Amino acid sequence: MKFEDLLLDIGGFGRFQILILFLLCFPRINLPMHFLLHNFLAATPSHHCAIPHQEAFVNFTTEELLLISIPREPDGTFRSCEMFSQPQFYLLLNSSLQPENDSIIEPCKHGWVYDHSHTSEWDLVCEQRGLNQATATFFFVGVTVGAVIFGYLSDRFDIFQATPLPPFPSLAFFRLFPLPPFPCCGALAGMEWVDVQHRTLSGILTSIFWSVGNMLLAMVAYLVRDWRWLLVAVTGPCLLSIVWVPESARWLIANGKAKQAHRHLLRCARINGRKDFTISTEVRARRCRHTSFCHTLLQFSLFGVAFSYYGMSMNLTGFGLDIYLSQFVFGIIEIPAKLIMYVLVNRVGRRQSQAWTLILTGLCIGANVIIPNSLRSVVAVMGKGFSESAFTTVFLYTSELYPTVLRQSGMGYTSFVARLGGALAPLVFLLDSVWPPLPEVTYCGVAACCGSVAFLLPETLHARLPEGVEDVEGTQFHPPPPVPAPPARAGSGPPGHPRTRGLPALRDGILVPAPPND
Repeated sequence: MKFEDLLLDIGGFGRFQILILFLLCFPRINLPMHFLLHNFLAATPSHHCAIPHQEAFVNFTTEELLLISIPREPDGTFRSCEMFSQPQFYLLLNSSLQPENDSIIEPCKHGWVYDHSHTSEWDLVCEQRGLNQATATFFFVGVTVGAVIFGYLSDRFDIFQATPLPPFPSLAFFRLFPLPPFPCCGALAGMEWVDVQHRTLSGILTSIFWSVGNMLLAMVAYLVRDWRWLLVAVTGPCLLSIVWVPESARWLIANGKAKQAHRHLLRCARINGRKDFTISTEVRARRCRHTSFCHTLLQFSLFGVAFSYYGMSMNLTGFGLDIYLSQFVFGIIEIPAKLIMYVLVNRVGRRQSQAWTLILTGLCIGANVIIPNSLRSVVAVMGKGFSESAFTTVFLYTSELYPTVLRQSGMGYTSFVARLGGALAPLVFLLDSVWPPLPEVTYCGVAACCGSVAFLLPETLHARLPEGVEDVEGTQFHPPPPVPAPPARAGSGPPGHPRTRGLPALRDGILVPAPPND
């Protein structure tokens, strides 16, 4: 008997599955608040060179002092990283005049003046702004290492024995090192308990709470301006995010732990009120010795999704909106995008949805290079919606491509590739010193290429979750058979009792058919 058939007998989407999704959704709100906290911790405020005090400046206003000391950009704003070597008093007579030559312009020599943030505490601006972007990279390196280690541990032991308690923040690397198991293991734990018909709903529902966390981050950052207290405010709820969910019976069976799986299946059946089911064939544990399928194309696609998503999400100042408003709008646009994807992935399939949303993300990013500033924010919001649609689809798609015996390791590796894209995304912003549009061109090219690769992946629409490697070799996916009519109702009680006729039995480590009712 396939596990999908067993789920139909005990209830593929009943009270038990709803309880699991409920427990997993609320901790997921806190995840994007960590992943995108860099937008506010490392936000670069408006700044200009510090002007040394001189007796001649006593009667000058602040505007006049800036006028004679700081050169202007073509749009009239003062430059952030340069100043005049000597005061240019003639500009007081005509501020529209430009310096005769650049020899009188030099880098800031006396520091900077700006709003308070950790960026200003360590002067991470101008020549040092690369270190500012590197903090996000260090963060994702910690997530990357954790994804590989805990993905392996989840397959080696079980999903939630490998998930540690969320830590209190210290350094960017170590703060998120233990956190990757929850997005991987938690999401899969919910998905592996639901039937084929409700698998998409499960994935979309949990991902919506990610968007809620995006919007909450904007409000928390707006209210808590000090970066230290903001870090505490975002990390504190982790201590309340410790949840219990049962191990995946699908994983237990695939790894030869039928006795534990039997116990969880009985609990699921009783909570769902399914006391009138029978099992007509055996559910055996199946192991694999080697794999012959290739998921390299999936890794390319996932890299492009994460690279473009975090490239847009961490560039809040690049689209002409306030950073708090940008964060909130970028979060709220994700919800209708996910609702649309719920329809599309069930109508046109995973492959087409994955490919086109990623390609359209790249086109929106590239369009911001040539369109006027008045339209940049609109196109950016559209691009953010497409990028979140691609992200939502790719995690659903990935979980359906890997077999149960390798799903946690596979998700750990794909999470490694995704976090690698996230680690590289903030560094691409530094390419604007070579050519201002180069970051957008890079994001556009990577997204379009990786989206095109997704067309080569197999389709998994209405497919059963593969349980062993033999189910995915040859990449042949078949839809499930029609749901059979439920058999006659039976009672409930302890194993062997007449009231338990119709419940699955455990013999020699194998779930076997229940005896027929008298």
